[in-house]
Amino acid sequence: MPEIDFWYSIGSTYSFLTVMRLPDWCRKHDASVRWRPFDVRQVMQAQQNVPFVGKPQKTAYMWRDIERRAAKYGLRARLPAPYPISDLSLANRVALMGMSADWGIGFTRALYRLWFEDGVEAGSTEALTEALHRAGQDPMPVLARADDPSTREALDAETAEAVRQGVFGAPSFVVRDELFWGDDRLDDAFSWARVGHVA
Repeated sequence: MPEIDFWYSIGSTYSFLTVMRLPDWCRKHDASVRWRPFDVRQVMQAQQNVPFVGKPQKTAYMWRDIERRAAKYGLRARLPAPYPISDLSLANRVALMGMSADWGIGFTRALYRLWFEDGVEAGSTEALTEALHRAGQDPMPVLARADDPSTREALDAETAEAVRQGVFGAPSFVVRDELFWGDDRLDDAFSWARVGHVA
């Protein structure tokens, strides 16, 4: 069965829902998913798309919608969480570094817990440092490497690849060049990977 690419961006509120349930979901479905952090803010700026800032009704709906879906999945969340986050690019550069090792998923989930459960803004030094500790990493050298030009270029390259695959928001799932946007499309992506259509 083809692998599902899970495109997410720390800073995306709806990615919380997928990030926190995906490992259990994969075990339940015997599915293989490749976690691919990218810079969704860069993509949205290129599209001149500002989804929630300055839109109080839409923002209120977003938080209530996430609250409902979190309850459906049995996830704990203290909402609204601090939003938007300050250093989206840095958070995603750290996550990308972790994906090339064995701590990227643990870091991402720890950071979302700090953000959505504890109310610590995910782009802050406090949150990044604590999430790295929880992922078993020494924060100072990791954060230093995250500012290296090669790491910045790596995230830019992943972001360009996301755009090449048609990704315009997060979370998104890609299977054989077929795009599924939104946490609620995970099962459709799995069906496409398994049988080539949405069942």
